[in-house]
Amino acid sequence: MTMRQRYPLFRSKPALAAALAAVLGGAALTAPRAGAEGSGVSWEVRQPQSSSRALSATVALDGSGALTLAVRRGGTTVLQPAPVGLVTDKADLTTGLRPEGRSDRTVTEKYTATTGKRLDRVARMHETRLSFTGARGTRIDVVVRVSDQGVAYRYALPDTKDGSVRREASAFQLPGNASAWLTPYEASHEQHHTKSTASGAADGSYGYPALFRTGSSYVLLSESGVGGGYSGSRLTHTSGSGRYSLALADSRVSIDGALTTPWRAAVIGDLQGVTQSTFTDDIAPASRIGDTSWIRPGKVAWSWLAGGRPVQRSLESQKKFVDYSAAHGWPYTLVDDGWADEKWMPELVDYASSRGVRILVWMRWTDLDTAAERNTTLSRMNDWGVAGLKLDFIGSESQQRFRWYDDVLKATADHKLLVNFHGSTVPNGMQRTWPHVMTLEAVRGAEYRNGVAGDLATYPFTRNVVGSMDYTPMALQRGSHPHSTAAELALSVVYESGFQNFAGSLETYGRHPQMERFLEQVPTVWDDTRLLSGRPGGGATFARRSQDRWFLGSYLTGGAHTERTPLRFLGSGRWLVETVRDGRDGLIRETRRVDSGDTLTVAVPAKGGFVAVACPDKPGLKTCDRPVRRGK
Repeated sequence: MTMRQRYPLFRSKPALAAALAAVLGGAALTAPRAGAEGSGVSWEVRQPQSSSRALSATVALDGSGALTLAVRRGGTTVLQPAPVGLVTDKADLTTGLRPEGRSDRTVTEKYTATTGKRLDRVARMHETRLSFTGARGTRIDVVVRVSDQGVAYRYALPDTKDGSVRREASAFQLPGNASAWLTPYEASHEQHHTKSTASGAADGSYGYPALFRTGSSYVLLSESGVGGGYSGSRLTHTSGSGRYSLALADSRVSIDGALTTPWRAAVIGDLQGVTQSTFTDDIAPASRIGDTSWIRPGKVAWSWLAGGRPVQRSLESQKKFVDYSAAHGWPYTLVDDGWADEKWMPELVDYASSRGVRILVWMRWTDLDTAAERNTTLSRMNDWGVAGLKLDFIGSESQQRFRWYDDVLKATADHKLLVNFHGSTVPNGMQRTWPHVMTLEAVRGAEYRNGVAGDLATYPFTRNVVGSMDYTPMALQRGSHPHSTAAELALSVVYESGFQNFAGSLETYGRHPQMERFLEQVPTVWDDTRLLSGRPGGGATFARRSQDRWFLGSYLTGGAHTERTPLRFLGSGRWLVETVRDGRDGLIRETRRVDSGDTLTVAVPAKGGFVAVACPDKPGLKTCDRPVRRGK
């Protein structure tokens, strides 16, 4: 049945708009835009701030009652119309839909994060809720949010009491020739990136986040706000098409009461805008922790890649890593798999505490998979004085596993224990909702000996965009890294992680005094983040600010050259800049005075990089270093 047959009053476009305005509640609601004859109707949602590159989403209802969503950036379509809707065990809500109402509001949220690209954040979004009636009178709402950073939508089934979702029709339609950076899907998200076009990618499933470039715009697909009330998802693709459809981890997702799904999110803009975005956090549920004063990110001495399980079982070895943390002002030491076979953990925690260092401990997720285990184990960690947990081998994005995440996140927050998830899902807004989550793996990290420079140069534009990433850099002792020493050091700035689990051996650190000096100074939380230059697979140069100091990190995959970095981001005044780069016999530190009109030039070798710190210049100032609080 066409819209004209269903609504006989719709004899013209003006009549259609006026009649639907009446159906949707009159002047308080915005009427849809009429389409071409017989093509149905559509609704537009625009970002609050106007600009020539403003984002807008168009939800269209065709003559069969099927919905699609498309996105424009300025006058250019970046996401072509793609299906919207879902199927429950009671109704097919992908077709035969009838419009019932529209409401609009502007959402402005100010919040403070504990990790990420910047601590203080302001999100301004326009939200439109479109209500439809489908088969058997079932109501479905499609909620669309648009900001200057992206577009997201989700579904609400307000009248549902029980049942299940069988599938979503949700999809994103890219131009077939759009460049694509993808990772084949697996639940721990540790696959290599593949570079292709949107239509040229192989058949199969792909994980979040997925990055595309169409014209001058980049589109990063992800999800946000996943919890135990629903299931995680992935993207599926058929070669030859630019469509990426959403597949749920479960064949049936249980519904218990009114349902609101996670957000289907597209971060959109130029490369700087996408990379600096906090959009997936902005649309996530607000923090569920009132007092965050106990949550303290920081640098971590991690010994797994410096000796594996035997070192984790050795109290003497772990005390040496604690001593190193204390000597260099790192607040934490992480003990990985093996410690539970021993009886000395309380002794190590006391030893570390006497030196101003706190202990983090590794566990399997199954150690906390019942309420009784959580109560007993987390209370024991509190009694010992442990600061936090690394929870590993989670390996699923099913609804049941997300219910485990919900339970563990609440329990660890109640016990004031910091968290690092490994073998895990991507952050998907989790760190806003649960700010004691310091980092998550969900990346092919340094534990793999076959690191690929192209992967490492793509992570800043994909995985690390959506939240903290525990890559575990500085494992130079393994001898398998595909880049220079200064490029490895640059990962401490290029990669954002609330816990930076540095993986070097004590001997390796001792052979690189300039590395030690820089790692003493570099923070793990930031007041601002700027992508200065780069491209996926080619490298990235970041500037991150902590109070009045800027830290630069540059990771590059090309041949030897002189890297030139404009310093406009510094602002007015004179600045002291200290650069650490590769030299013939090791790392070299160089000092110069500059202003914002200058360009920083650094000689880098093939697959090289550099780091730098800039601070406001003052009479007599010789270094940007600040006193380090060393342990006893």
